[in-house]
Amino acid sequence: MAHTMVEQLRFTRSEFLRCLEGLSPQDAYVQHGKMNCTSWIIGHLASHENQNFVFLAQGQKIQPDLRKICGFGSPPSAPKLDDMWAAWHEVTATADVFLDTLTTEKLLEHFQWKGEPLAESIGTTLHRTIYHYWYHLGEVHAIRQMLGQPNLPEFVGAMDSAPFKRA
Repeated sequence: MAHTMVEQLRFTRSEFLRCLEGLSPQDAYVQHGKMNCTSWIIGHLASHENQNFVFLAQGQKIQPDLRKICGFGSPPSAPKLDDMWAAWHEVTATADVFLDTLTTEKLLEHFQWKGEPLAESIGTTLHRTIYHYWYHLGEVHAIRQMLGQPNLPEFVGAMDSAPFKRA
């Protein structure tokens, strides 16, 4: 059984997917003001998980162009939706291999970069990832509302799939 923090990330990912149900490719490329388009956001969240839970945690290099295309600080772009979904699915599946090993003790450890521990613990990095998803989930929801799309999710979904549990 996965750690409760990992279960929360998985619930958050499922809410992200729920918010994006029915998104057309045409709408995935729409940009409003300084907001990035939805295809970029999908790749951006994949890039975040790729950096932390695939590269730092497992030493694997997959989807090497994600960081350039839609990593933090990258210029606005409209990457191909199918490519971003493929990247997101590959990255999250690979990240899950590491995430399934987490324990409360492991969450207190730190990833290493160039032989030095990073400032944030793995647990804080996991928290940041969950909050990062919710930030962009709200952004995607706003984009879809501005596009006038009907029948969007109105509130956080079925919490029975992610109830509170003692760690």
